Amino acid sequence: MGSSAMKTIYFIRHGETTGDIENLYGGDYDDHLTEKGREEAVVLGEKLKEKNIQVIFTSPLMRAQETSEILNRNCNVRVKVDPKLKERNWYGELTGMNKDIAKEKFPDLVALLGDRRNTLPGGETYDDFMKRNSEVLQEICMDERYAEVAIVTHGGAMRVLFREILKKGEIDFGNCSFAELEYDGEVLSIVKMDGITMK
Repeated sequence: MGSSAMKTIYFIRHGETTGDIENLYGGDYDDHLTEKGREEAVVLGEKLKEKNIQVIFTSPLMRAQETSEILNRNCNVRVKVDPKLKERNWYGELTGMNKDIAKEKFPDLVALLGDRRNTLPGGETYDDFMKRNSEVLQEICMDERYAEVAIVTHGGAMRVLFREILKKGEIDFGNCSFAELEYDGEVLSIVKMDGITMK
C-alpha cells in the first residue's frame, strides 16, 4: 500500500440469514436476511448514522446487499457492488445443503472442513480467497475519492482481515458486527470493534 490520503473504513458483516436458521452450509449460497437480520441491520444503521460515510462497497450476495440497503437509509450514498467481496465458496458441492444431512451423506467431505486450507470439489482455495480480499481492500484504501467508506461483506472476509491482513489472529463475531479501521497512507489499524472479540 502507499497513499497520502487518510481513510476510515467500517468493515461490516451482514445480518442473520435464512441459511443460518436453516443450518445450511453457506459460503457463496445466495440467501436473504431473516426478519431478525433486517432488525440487526437497522441497529447497525443507527450506530453508524452520525459517521460521514461517503460510499458503501458490498458483496454481490443478497444478504450483504440487503444489509447495505438498510444501512444506506441513514447514509443516502452510492452503493457499489464488488464481486471480489463475495464470500468464499469453501463448501463446494455441499453449498446450500443442511449440515446434518451433509454429515450423514458425505462424511468424508464434511471431515475436510476441519482445515480451512482444504478445498472441497467445486470450491475456492483459501489462498485465492485471501488474495482477492487483500486486493479489494488495497484498492479501496488507495481510492482517494472517499475519506470514509463502509464495506459490507461476510464472516470469511472478517476472519481473513484479522488473521492475514491485520495479523491479529482469530476472532469471534456476531451478525452486523464491524471493525472501524484507519488507513494512514501506509498502515491499516483498528480504531474500534463492535461485536468482535479476540480469541
